[in-house]
Amino acid sequence: MNPILLDFPDEFETERLLIRTPRPGDGRAVCDSIKASITELKPWMPFAQKEQSETDVEINIRESYINFLKREDLRLLVFLKETGEFIASAGLHRIDWAIPKFEIGYWIDTRHSGKGYMTEAVQGIIDFAEKELKARRIEIRCDSKNLKSRAIPERLGFNLEGILKNEGLSADTDELRDTCVYARVI
Repeated sequence: MNPILLDFPDEFETERLLIRTPRPGDGRAVCDSIKASITELKPWMPFAQKEQSETDVEINIRESYINFLKREDLRLLVFLKETGEFIASAGLHRIDWAIPKFEIGYWIDTRHSGKGYMTEAVQGIIDFAEKELKARRIEIRCDSKNLKSRAIPERLGFNLEGILKNEGLSADTDELRDTCVYARVI
């Protein structure tokens, strides 16, 4: 079956969060979060290496929305249910619908880190992937030096399947980095 024919919700909730597909108009809030968090994002995220305007981010949001509809990449935005404030970006990437297999990626607005929101969001995304998408394998890959990012799959009971040595370059330098591969098999 062509994945574009798959019907599933474009939003869901956890105890404190609303998690949904990006929509036109979300660029401003996402851009503000990137700017507020740039120091923390720069060592890990390629998109944080150059300054982005609100227009740049809005274009990216709209492209993400299109990719969601095409079922090619399922980016998700995370909002506080109580206030509606944008706090994080996450999603299901590198999709193989034949299995189905997904990789979860994420970043959080620094102003909201340390409150358990990202762990809650990732658990919500796992539940969504298992229930709605019938996931059989979910991976989280991260730089071995990114201890905050590594803590999430470890906290959620993922298995560290391996560390790929000299697998890529750091986002902010030309230093070779190792990548941790965590997985949950359903």
